[in-house]
Amino acid sequence: MKSIATLSLISMGLMLNAQSVVKKQNLTVLNIDAKNVGADAVTMGNMVRIELEKLDTFAVMDRYDVQYLVEKNKISVANCYGQTCLTEVGQIIGAEKMFGGTIEQMGKTIMVTYRLIDVKEKRIEKTYVHEFLNLPEEIQNIVKLSIAEMFGRKYDNALMDKLSKKYEFDNSNNNPNQERLRLDGPRMGFVSYTGGLYDRIQEGKNSGGFDAFPAMFQFGYQFEKQYLNEGKVQALFEFVPMITGLDQGYFIPSATLLHGIRSNINGWEFAFGPTFNLMPFAYGYYDESGNWNLNSDWNKSPENAGITNPHETTKRLDSRGVYELRSSFVLAAGRTFRSGKLNIPVNAFVIPGKDGWRFGLSFGFNSKNKPVTSTN
Repeated sequence: MKSIATLSLISMGLMLNAQSVVKKQNLTVLNIDAKNVGADAVTMGNMVRIELEKLDTFAVMDRYDVQYLVEKNKISVANCYGQTCLTEVGQIIGAEKMFGGTIEQMGKTIMVTYRLIDVKEKRIEKTYVHEFLNLPEEIQNIVKLSIAEMFGRKYDNALMDKLSKKYEFDNSNNNPNQERLRLDGPRMGFVSYTGGLYDRIQEGKNSGGFDAFPAMFQFGYQFEKQYLNEGKVQALFEFVPMITGLDQGYFIPSATLLHGIRSNINGWEFAFGPTFNLMPFAYGYYDESGNWNLNSDWNKSPENAGITNPHETTKRLDSRGVYELRSSFVLAAGRTFRSGKLNIPVNAFVIPGKDGWRFGLSFGFNSKNKPVTSTN
């Protein structure tokens, strides 16, 4: 009895498998009309056929079987791309479904058009039309994505955007001739001060302050070198020389070196690195009243002749001092907005320090010009 039951189950399984195989309608692909996309009609037909086989939805006829039936029935398929011709060929070779289409360059785009034809009903069952960027070297990905989208299968949305959207962020797919992306451009904004820096900048010049408002305009230029541009992320180096304080009569030069990452999807970025600036510093001391005095003032006073300064001396920011190169650390984040070919980067940054923190906001603009081909 167990043997009979086992045989019955096996038989039922085989029947179910057979039914599932029968349910797959046979599909035939001849050639796909191809114009100025780096592949001929036969090659394009083979690409489409492979992607259709991957769907596992139809029983796709093997290309050698197609060739055999075409030659056996003496059918010319050199220019058989339309519905009428495909339907007639399908009737002759016994196909249930025929698949045809055109992939051609049209201006700055590659237009993909597919048609799934029901041979028995003599009608177009499904149509697909999609515009891709003019990237012939990406034709295999274009075929893969278009077939998946036509039949409602999952595909890489990020890759689809990069191959379809004209102003999608740059990457190695939509800029294949470019290994480094240059987004150099002017930068401008302001920086504000907190803590001891805030107080020092507002102090009068007679006590070594700057007699200025603790928020200063700054402008400069960003030089950018990208060394990685794959997938969803760019990695890059940035060099930003700036001048601060001209709006209040000061000339404070600085230079910042940043290492950052940027999203290819939405333009968000994060960067960090050292910043160097020239600021005036001087040695001095605080007297019994808490007032700041320069060491040179003690030495110049006739009252202090021959007397060693008993106060503890220290160095601090002083508008009367000597300019020195100082370093700090910068953390920056922002986003690049796009309007046509115009890039508008907006960034916020913070520079921590023991005498006070600096906060700032900057923006700029640049435009992508010719692709820069690597000379490596």
